[in-house]
Amino acid sequence: MLRNKVKELRARHNFTQSDLAKLVGATRQTIGMIEKGDYAPSVLLALKIAKALRVDLEEVFWIEGEEE
Repeated sequence: MLRNKVKELRARHNFTQSDLAKLVGATRQTIGMIEKGDYAPSVLLALKIAKALRVDLEEVFWIEGEEE
């Protein structure tokens, strides 16, 4: 299962879900579903989210059970 820290990192930047959605070309609903783990983003969208949050992809997304 794909896990993420989108909500935590988004809050660190004081972005709303709508702010982040606009930055990455997605909808607010998509960002909300990603945060809840209800939707696994495409590689392209995951890379855009990591870039918008100014962290490496692996800091935002990881596969459950593979944490260090």
